Amino acid sequence: MPESKHKRVLVMYISQVSGHRQGAVAIVKSLKSLEPDCEVLSINGFGYTYPVMEKIVNTAYMGVIKRAPKIWEYLYDNPKVIKFSEKFKQSIHKSAHKKLRPLIDEFKPDVIVCTQAFPCGMVADYKKTHQLKFTVIGVLTDYAPHLYWLHEGVDHYVVPSQEARDRYVKEGVPPERIKVLGIPIRMKFAEPSDRGHIAARLGLDLKIPVILIMGGGQGLGPMKEAVKSLVRLERPLQLIVICGTNVKLVNWIKRIQRKTDKKIIFYEYAGNVDELMEVSTLIVSKPGGITTSECLAKGLPMVVVDPIPGQEEHNSRFLVNQGIAVRVDDKRHIGRAIDKLLDHPKQLAAMRRCALENGKPAAAENIARLILNKPFI
Repeated sequence: MPESKHKRVLVMYISQVSGHRQGAVAIVKSLKSLEPDCEVLSINGFGYTYPVMEKIVNTAYMGVIKRAPKIWEYLYDNPKVIKFSEKFKQSIHKSAHKKLRPLIDEFKPDVIVCTQAFPCGMVADYKKTHQLKFTVIGVLTDYAPHLYWLHEGVDHYVVPSQEARDRYVKEGVPPERIKVLGIPIRMKFAEPSDRGHIAARLGLDLKIPVILIMGGGQGLGPMKEAVKSLVRLERPLQLIVICGTNVKLVNWIKRIQRKTDKKIIFYEYAGNVDELMEVSTLIVSKPGGITTSECLAKGLPMVVVDPIPGQEEHNSRFLVNQGIAVRVDDKRHIGRAIDKLLDHPKQLAAMRRCALENGKPAAAENIARLILNKPFI
């Protein structure tokens, strides 16, 4: 990638409310911070090429993970399914060329960065078919390096861990094309914060444990069960709940606030997640890639509850194996597991150290540096 003051970068993600988009936003911000003259275009690659199909697939995906997660477990990273679907995948990629052509011809990108496998495959196929020179970079936003990412025409893969790198090397990707830079998150997660000042502003007492409860942008997962089980504990606790777009959860939390003596702060959308993590003792959360990466950057121990098969299952396995998280498969035992952790401060301290050791808070900036052909920090 030759160095250029006015490099053109196309960043592609899928779904407006997703970790893929959050990762894309973090990369774009780092690009503009490092090189203000860099021309950047960020688009929903799935919505741009197949808007109707995107709605159908999103609805189907949500239905499957809620009602039949075992089906998703079978489909996810299954070599047999990948081989069987190869012809269909190629057909989808080829049919996308007509939509991609005006975009590529008009914007003339030097680099295309994809934070999800589907647009990565599309643009890699377009590049290969038309023998174009732009660079394609695939950026994983989960700790599971699945096989749907692997395409001819991809110049670099950015992965979150050495384990992910080893998996792709085993699958035949040349080692020099794989960069272990982490999952892109906002740079403010790398900045030091004043815990005391944040706690005072939020009305929190740092002598009392603070439990952060999150369920992604859509407020999914056993968030009600977590709140219920924690409210029942006899020990003093403070809860912070981020509800996302889950309106029913917001209304339920308001009712619970009136019935408990424990302090509960809730947000529908929180723009200060970095601060909330800074003052938290531990987090109960879905193990999504972006949330996990943010927790590692902040050294925040995790309690993972009943992860859905697929990427969450892979992410939780990574977290438990690295000593960063404990896993609870029975929602009724969330409070008991947290009570036990709080009784063992040495274990919590060890989990914090493991989180920080695995964290890569500068991932977005280093990905931007890869794009701009600048040295890593």
